[in-house]
Order: sequence, then C-alpha cells, then structure tokens
Amino acid sequence: MATTTVRFDSAGIPLAAHLHTPDTAASGPRPALVVGHPGTGVKEQTAGTYARLMAERGFVTLAFDAAHQGESGGLPRGLEDPAQRVEDFKAAVSFLTTREEVDADRLGLLGICASGGYSLAATGGDHRVKAVATVSGVDVARQFRYGADGTQDPAVFQGLLGLAAQARTAAARGEDPGVLTMFPETAAEAGALGGQHGVEGFEYYCTPRGEHDRSAKFLAWPSVDKLASFDAFHAVPLIAPRPLLQIAGTRADTSWMAVEVHQRATGPKELHWIEGASHVDLYDKKEFIDPAVEKLAAYFDASL
Repeated sequence: MATTTVRFDSAGIPLAAHLHTPDTAASGPRPALVVGHPGTGVKEQTAGTYARLMAERGFVTLAFDAAHQGESGGLPRGLEDPAQRVEDFKAAVSFLTTREEVDADRLGLLGICASGGYSLAATGGDHRVKAVATVSGVDVARQFRYGADGTQDPAVFQGLLGLAAQARTAAARGEDPGVLTMFPETAAEAGALGGQHGVEGFEYYCTPRGEHDRSAKFLAWPSVDKLASFDAFHAVPLIAPRPLLQIAGTRADTSWMAVEVHQRATGPKELHWIEGASHVDLYDKKEFIDPAVEKLAAYFDASL
C-alpha cells in the first residue's frame, strides 16, 4: 500500500489528507472511499486506521482532516461547523474524481462517529456518492443537545448556548473568547461528566492509546450555536435508492441514533451490530475492528 499526502480545496479552505492506494495489480481504475474522522479527531487516528485497512482490501481511500482541524486550514481553530463539515466530504469526492487511479463512478463515503452523521447528510445531497457506511455514527448536534445516551437534561445544552453567546460578545469587544474544552484532567472527572462514554473518550483521546498532538480536544465556542439548529439526519430519506450500512456496538450509548437513522432510511439499509463493542471500542480495538472491516469490505464490494 502506498500512502501520499495530498491537499485539496473545500469552499476556499485547504484540506490535508492521506491518500492510500493498494499495492495489488488492478485491471483499471479502482473504487474509492472517503473516510471521515470523529469530532476533534484527526486523520492519523481511527479514520486513518480504517482507511489503511480498506486500502488493503483493494479500495483507494482518502482520510482527511476537517476544515479548522488537524493539518487543514481554517480559522478559528477547533471550529465544528456542520455545513462546512458536509462540504468537506463533497470536496473530497470532487478530489477523488480527478485521480486517474479512481473510478469516479464507484465512490463511497465512510464516516466514523460525528463524520457518520456528516457523511449521511453529504450523501443525501450528492449523487456522485454511490454508497455510504458509518461506524459508531452519530449526529454530533443531537449528541450536544440530548447527550450521548439521549437522556441529557435540556438545561445542559441551554447552559452551553449561554456561554457561546457570551463568547461571541467577548470576541466582538476584542477580548479572548476562550474555547470549550472537551475533556477534563482525569478519567474519573470524565466519568462524572459523561458516564462510561466520557471515560472511554478520555482513554482514547487523552492517553497514549489514541492521543495525537494535532487532535485539539477543544471546540471554538461558535461551534455550539452552529450545532443548535443542525440535523444530520434530515437528508437520510434522500439517500435512497442508494444503499446505507451502519455498524454499531451492542454496548454503545450512542446506538439510539443509528436506530433512528435506520427508521428514517427509505432505501436498501442495514444496521449491523458488533457484539460486545462500545462506541469507542470500534475506534481501535482489533477484536471489534476486524469484523467491522470485513463487513465494510463486503458491503462496498457489492455496492460500488
């Protein structure tokens, strides 16, 4: 497998990506996948893992850093702008259509965590995408509004909106608006704030298990009010008649969102469960990733 660092434009913002090309011989251009990372993640983490594994199975894969994050451009840093995140996927598709090793008629999207929701929205509006799959997919806007498990007190998000408003006013006055830090100092504190999902996120992003220098672990405050009115699942019915595969762990707090997507989808669809896996287990644990990748490879082989 050959890996090349590439850049392409997304609504005027330069994005950084890794393009993975299989070493095996091919009779012509190959099917290709765009792989998107979780919120605050970067291409070198779980998105890169899935991109490499899928390249080993014969797909050209493109794992990219979202605008405002990682090695990509965009200010302020750490901005989670849903419209831009959807545009990033479409820009990645456009880039792949220019590559001679890629069959532009066989393009798919693979979104992990927050990118799962964004990939669904992008697919709904872009007919160049022939199939879409998600792993531990969520609508990050729903996660902020309702919590990872869907039971969050509405007052929590209202409080964040209040702080976001204060930050915008501070910025307008020339003051430092600060940022929304995503993780506390310890796993115990993460558990107190976000339960088991919080602990697992801390263990991945804040320890040698998965941490990366360019994974910011914070959001710019305008992210919060941009997420307030976003719905990643609104366009799900537009995906049909193209197929949709969702992969979720049976222990994932976030799996209620996959169930909602499955209910909304009107075309070929499958919600595939990985027994015993949590949301974050599917980021990097071999015993859960291996069956997920086998399922993804079979799905995209049949769909592209």
